[in-house]
Amino acid sequence: MLPIIIFNVAYMLAAVATAIAKGNKEFIFYIGVMVVLMVSVLFTHQRVKFSKTVLWGLSIWGLLHMAGGLVPVPDTWPINGDKRVLYSLWFIPGYLKYDNIVHAYGFGVTTLLCWEALRIAIMGRMGTCDRAAVKPTWGLVVLAATSSMGFGALNEVVEFAATRLMDTNVGGYVNTGWDLVSNAVGATAVALAIRCWPRPS
Repeated sequence: MLPIIIFNVAYMLAAVATAIAKGNKEFIFYIGVMVVLMVSVLFTHQRVKFSKTVLWGLSIWGLLHMAGGLVPVPDTWPINGDKRVLYSLWFIPGYLKYDNIVHAYGFGVTTLLCWEALRIAIMGRMGTCDRAAVKPTWGLVVLAATSSMGFGALNEVVEFAATRLMDTNVGGYVNTGWDLVSNAVGATAVALAIRCWPRPS
């Protein structure tokens, strides 16, 4: 657990320093949101005991998110919009952005988080400590995936709130739609992996 904490503290301190140096109010806001999320995960981890896959997955997602809004891209690289940061970067112009990949990855990890939390809740009802006793049925993995997509929708609410408070790089309705599609792709892929290739407990 200590290496994960050090990793998160290191990139968050770098993000805070960069956001303040650049006067980036949008990411100062998101850093506050990130701190709340990190505390929430730590609190939930005390009950659920998330796997290292989930904890490292969330940590890497946090790093990708911070980098997305703070790391500049060269003038010759294709972007969507007028802010030259990773979140605006096109990998395939007109089709695939850095933002899409981060959304798919992040809400894929969130699906695994939801599955692990759901499994613990069911184990409590069953009165067992055996994680293998709760199988990833189609119904349960669909519930995990749609729960993750619900968190994705909540993320869009937070982004909408940011647009009401300050100038942001969030984008418009089409961007929100692609964010939700990307969330669904990541959540579905991980849900299928959980169902078809269950990991040893």
